[in-house]
Amino acid sequence: MRNRRAGLGLIAGVASLALAMCGCDAGSSSSTEGETIGIAMPTQASPRWITDGNSVVKDLKADGYKTKLVYGDDDPQTQVSQIQDLIAKHVSALIIAAIDNKSLNGVLQQAFDAKIPVISYDRLILGTKHVDYYASFDNDQVGRLEARYIVEKLGLEDGKGPFNIELFAGSPDDNNTKYFFEGAMHLLQPYFDSKQLVVRSGQTALNQVTTLRWDGPTAKKRMAHLLATSYKTSTVDAVLSPYDGMSIGILEALKAEGYGSAARSLPVITGQDAELASVKSIIAGEQAQTVYKDTRELADVAATMVNNILTHQQVRVNDTRTYDNGVKPVPAYLLQPKSVDKKNYEIALVATGYYTDRDLK
Repeated sequence: MRNRRAGLGLIAGVASLALAMCGCDAGSSSSTEGETIGIAMPTQASPRWITDGNSVVKDLKADGYKTKLVYGDDDPQTQVSQIQDLIAKHVSALIIAAIDNKSLNGVLQQAFDAKIPVISYDRLILGTKHVDYYASFDNDQVGRLEARYIVEKLGLEDGKGPFNIELFAGSPDDNNTKYFFEGAMHLLQPYFDSKQLVVRSGQTALNQVTTLRWDGPTAKKRMAHLLATSYKTSTVDAVLSPYDGMSIGILEALKAEGYGSAARSLPVITGQDAELASVKSIIAGEQAQTVYKDTRELADVAATMVNNILTHQQVRVNDTRTYDNGVKPVPAYLLQPKSVDKKNYEIALVATGYYTDRDLK
């Protein structure tokens, strides 16, 4: 790994090595001049994915590659067609953040037949042996950080409660959704059992709380419905939200019902991705927390994997068992996320150059 940033160096010492799955011997090298890498991202509706796409392109170009970046507009069939087009254009490798983690089996068979290695980017592709590596964050830890924040803010470890909480989860076709939710529930379940946390809607199963495509307006609509049906005579004290775009929608629904006023404070609302709108909301005292995942580092991991494969070097991974896609455990390199709130956003986000002070005005 090129270790462009200090953050990667902190975990490099504990990473194990796996041979690149390209049928080549480690230790040799070859020129990559003129080779093109295909990058398939899910949507431009989220600022996060725009940042990811641009960062991957930048890192690959720094290694001398050409790039072809496409966005699937959250339409699985569009993404399949785009990947087919990249294969037809004879790209040397593919980096794919899947829209629907089960929709790519056929097109990845085409990639395999064309001897094109595939990196699954942040969202694990399921049901196929034709995915070589996975670059992501510790997704279970994301959920734990969100839940830990709620536990601490409500004083649950000190025996406080009961408090009302509602649960939201991500898209059902994104493999990360279950990891985020299970990680959070691991910490929250004891407080459900002790009745310190109460879900007045009764919706606690993953299949009851998912949000297709991580859509903010969909989350807003569900939150409004929950308030109308389960909180006519009570107040919601916390909302487990797994993503900033959803958190903003949830906030809008709460504000429409008088939350955030002198008479009724906002609940503790979590999030993920440190998107600009949510960081500003945190600074303003509305959204309480987000989980920061430095996508610059993730882009570096994915670009390094591609470069190692194509130059016949060893590929660095630090997890070979956790991420089983239903056909095989996919070798992974996992980065560590960080909880961010009003107290530490300047250190976590501004001091690291992720945002500038001007961005956050």
